[in-house]
Amino acid sequence: MKKSVLFCVLLIFVLVACDNEKNDPVEPPEEQELYFPPTTNNSWETVLPEELGWNTAALDDLYSTLESNGTRAFIVLQDGRIALEKYWGDNFFGTAFTRESHWYWASAGKTIISFLIGIAQQEGHLNITDRTSDYLGAGWTSMEAGKENLITIRHQLSMTTGLDYTVDDLDCLDPECLKYKADAGQQWFYHNAPYTLLKDVISAATGVDYNLYCDQKLEAVTGMSGVWNFTGSNNVYWSKPRDMARFGLLILNKGKWDETEIMSDSDYFVEMTSSSQSLNPAYGYLWWLNGKQKIVYPGLPIAIKGQLSPDAPADLIVGAGKNGQFVDVVPSLNMVVVRMGEAPGDVAVPIEFHNEMWKKLNPVIGR
Repeated sequence: MKKSVLFCVLLIFVLVACDNEKNDPVEPPEEQELYFPPTTNNSWETVLPEELGWNTAALDDLYSTLESNGTRAFIVLQDGRIALEKYWGDNFFGTAFTRESHWYWASAGKTIISFLIGIAQQEGHLNITDRTSDYLGAGWTSMEAGKENLITIRHQLSMTTGLDYTVDDLDCLDPECLKYKADAGQQWFYHNAPYTLLKDVISAATGVDYNLYCDQKLEAVTGMSGVWNFTGSNNVYWSKPRDMARFGLLILNKGKWDETEIMSDSDYFVEMTSSSQSLNPAYGYLWWLNGKQKIVYPGLPIAIKGQLSPDAPADLIVGAGKNGQFVDVVPSLNMVVVRMGEAPGDVAVPIEFHNEMWKKLNPVIGR
């Protein structure tokens, strides 16, 4: 817990410094039809920044900041086409990192599980108001039955299970690690274990292993080609950078891939990408939301005044993972931004770097 306390102190200083910053008004772009790359090969249409009227003189500053902060992959999609794509450094095998290299999403992969839960509900396999114990069985926690049965799938999606966050290992999936602290829905804390158990909910509800379900319902339709692997107790998605861009494009188009409607449950999609509860309005169903008046960050038990990234567009939604894995979706700009790489500093969740990335990107895109 000492590291968590140190993180909290550092984060408070960052947020106090950012508190008075405001987003500049953004003029909505002209409506543009989204381009979708083919799913059977790796070709992808590009558009030159000059054609978009972007300030290419500001690119060196953006790229220098990204490279000096351990970035491996950076992609910007405008209207679905690749406007910026840059790679640096080496992959895990010591060779140059390219668009064919694989990297981990860390907690940015939570957004995929959220999407798959929506598909499972759409297909009638589950309802997010169902009790988690309906799928994991009684005794999946060490709570007494009455308290355990308060926890629903929706609480897992919104980080409001009420499980004790003072345990030694927040990743531990064993019942003895999942203890009562508050009634479900009464506290918000970024707790990995109840999220990770959503994979078992998907498998139990659908009768299909969650990895195969992801292949069938998401990857086969979008051309994504990642894979889930366990690192300790954590369920981590690995893919090429363009796979992350594909997922961002799908979310930008509200769950529809070109003419294929993957997520037809529009109510769930709106819930997924909107405030899921009032304790932390900057959190949807495993997605982070910009432009809110207060936020609870990982490692903190209370909300702090301020927003996720003051220099980013207010309507930004973010899949965010350890060491700065980001998939940013900006409906007002018809834009997707992907960043994969090493940690840009000593903080596991580099919120300040995410905002700095947007500070450097803004002059490029004329914002």
